[in-house]
Amino acid sequence: MLNRRTVLAGAASLALTLSACGRSSESSSEDSSEGGTVGLAMPTRSSERWLTDGKSLVEGLKAKGYKTKLVYGDDDPKAQVAQIDKLIRQGVDALIIAAIDNKSLNGVLQQAADADIPVIAYDRLILGTKNVDYYVSFDNEMVGRVQAHHIIEKLGLEDGKGPFNIELFAGSPDDNNTKYFFDGSMALLQPYLDSRQLVVPSGKTELDQITTLRWDGATAQKRMSGVLAEWYRSERIDAVLSPYDGISRGILSALKSAGYGSDSKPLPVITGQDAELASVKSIIAGQQSQTVYKDVRRLAEAAAIMVDDILTGWTPSVDDMSTYKNGVKAVPAVLLQPESVDKTNYNTLVRDGYFTAEELK
Repeated sequence: MLNRRTVLAGAASLALTLSACGRSSESSSEDSSEGGTVGLAMPTRSSERWLTDGKSLVEGLKAKGYKTKLVYGDDDPKAQVAQIDKLIRQGVDALIIAAIDNKSLNGVLQQAADADIPVIAYDRLILGTKNVDYYVSFDNEMVGRVQAHHIIEKLGLEDGKGPFNIELFAGSPDDNNTKYFFDGSMALLQPYLDSRQLVVPSGKTELDQITTLRWDGATAQKRMSGVLAEWYRSERIDAVLSPYDGISRGILSALKSAGYGSDSKPLPVITGQDAELASVKSIIAGQQSQTVYKDVRRLAEAAAIMVDDILTGWTPSVDDMSTYKNGVKAVPAVLLQPESVDKTNYNTLVRDGYFTAEELK
């Protein structure tokens, strides 16, 4: 008997169309297609970037003749497991998964393996299972390095300036990228902490002390408010390492409530990630300092190419065969490069068509 991948290899060129991406938690095509169906499990609709990822994946796969079933787990790991289970039972031909909890999918991915369904971990590496075939992401350590470099440059640390007060924030503890972002940042910041050019008054410098569950801005705002109340009664904060724009906006809210943002008490340097519209506007307004631009349309395109290669019998081209270890295996990875965006070069986003000039007004 021919297996699903063999059949699809002969049929892919006849593929037609698939679904458009909607706002519901599940979306699937009603159009006819011979290219097969790809299940897309995204983590949340609360972040602008994941809506863009979902839409871009659907469009990219449609262009290659595949139907899609797109689901959003809305930050609930159990719901995401149930959604993936349903996609497997519906007979999808491949799965692209951005995990909410990177260790919660072992059981359901065994079901995928038993059904001969290839699995691509999308942007977030899935841990603790052999049943993940490929990983598509940005160079996540480089994201952290880009953020740290911005702080170093803005504070003039390479010129010997300082000491400066800094506070550190990290992403969700159940997202494997959190460690990569943090390690990348600290590779550059740690020498300045050691020399006391950078000082963390709160003393919170270890990863497990600074994580932000589900990347939640309100959680970050609450923590920042507490840090300011306890450690900055007479001190002034000069920089905040923030790994993500939503966290950055929460930090900004806490700072403004504490009186920052005036000529006498300027806002600190604040990093970010994902070039979300609200944060880009904040950068233009001189509030958030920087974000890391990751064109997720390119990431979706890379994932679509990989799925098409797998389902048409080709071995996908990868950038890294050994670095991204998930506790069971090294997962072959395709890695894209991030770009720093601040007030001096935000027009990059307009040039690339990521936003229009009108949207940034």
